[in-house]
Amino acid sequence: MQPEGVVVESGRDRAYAYLKEHVLTDPAMQGTFLSEQEIADRIGVSRTPIREALLLLAAEDLVRLVPKRGAQVVPLTGREITELVELRGIVERYAAEQVIAKGGAPVQELAEILERQRALSRPELAKEFIAEDHLFHATIVSAVGNALLDRHYDGLRSRQIRAGVVALFNQHGRQEAVLDEHQAILSAIDAGDAQAARAAIDSHLESTLRVLLAG
Repeated sequence: MQPEGVVVESGRDRAYAYLKEHVLTDPAMQGTFLSEQEIADRIGVSRTPIREALLLLAAEDLVRLVPKRGAQVVPLTGREITELVELRGIVERYAAEQVIAKGGAPVQELAEILERQRALSRPELAKEFIAEDHLFHATIVSAVGNALLDRHYDGLRSRQIRAGVVALFNQHGRQEAVLDEHQAILSAIDAGDAQAARAAIDSHLESTLRVLLAG
């Protein structure tokens, strides 16, 4: 019998989390077909929960189910990248404005994330660097205190990380530019300057979009 209060993660949930965290965030997987058996062997479950997880991901348009071929990782199109950046801008500008207006912005936490990012600014650590990148922005969003907004923003994570890694490979020196852009956002929030925070977020996202579309 399972102890009271202990939540057991199902095979489907394990497969879903693995695919979203380790497979869909990998730019090299764009357009590839996934082997259900290989994934099942890798995480120690049967193929049934893998299929169930893939159905969930297909509902989110993260994979495409092709008859007789299986699940294909959906490539990021130029339109999807543009829409992703537009949506991020709406959420992130709002979040910055709210945390500044309410006070208590997570300045120390953001500074710590930025320092961890600096330590990861090497080409071979691109995925880890972008994971911290997402965390930097998600921390600002989370500070608003709106759980529905948090879930909405977290739903962008796999696309955001995949796009971010692509951006790093598309432009030499992009990691250093990202660090500078994050510092500008942090400085504006720390100063309580909502206008400067919005401008810094816009500049950061515009740079990211240019790099992605140029690639």
